[in-house]
Amino acid sequence: MNEYTKLCEEIIDGFLQFDTASVSDAMDRLGLKGGLPGIHPVIPASKMCGQAFTVHYVPCGMHKDNVGDFIDDVAPGQVIVIDNGGRLDCTVWGDIMSLYASKHNIAGTLIDGVCRDVPAIRELQYPVFTKSTYMVTGKDRVYVDHINVPVNVSNVQILPGDLILADDSGAVVIPCSQAEKVLAAAREIEEKEEAIRQKVLAGSKLKDARKELGYHTLQTKQ
Repeated sequence: MNEYTKLCEEIIDGFLQFDTASVSDAMDRLGLKGGLPGIHPVIPASKMCGQAFTVHYVPCGMHKDNVGDFIDDVAPGQVIVIDNGGRLDCTVWGDIMSLYASKHNIAGTLIDGVCRDVPAIRELQYPVFTKSTYMVTGKDRVYVDHINVPVNVSNVQILPGDLILADDSGAVVIPCSQAEKVLAAAREIEEKEEAIRQKVLAGSKLKDARKELGYHTLQTKQ
């Protein structure tokens, strides 16, 4: 298993104070690509943040193997990131894995592919973010060939230990090495946007408030 830097709880808690929009703008400012197109929450209004435990799936041929035994190795607070090649025809996540993950305080699951057992996932209130849902099992169709290696979600590379933040607007991946810089930029952007909101509530014209606080360049690469 690849080693990575474990982020302090203050950084992860800090990201939980922001939505993905502010973090995406912060990443634009730093010239980082992090948005993961096509990823949506299974449970509306859910949110997750944690470092990535990556899982890579491949199609079955003559060789077949397990589809979910990796979960015993995931630490509390991590986000499971599954690269199933964006497949929509077979699932790699369901109710039993959600139950285990919830019981062991895993932060959530992100899938480049699909999940099933949606009613059970919603009952558990376990955060799952995925391309879609579909009932067909992945058993005898795909298997795990590697864990904690670089994976691909929505054509964006995710390394073990990268930070995942996801909410109703989608999901972003923040490189572990850049987390503190991204968080600082997100704080500055959110402070200025909140100042704009307050000026609008006080009666200011939107264009004036935006101009005063430099709204149109908040995300511009510096």
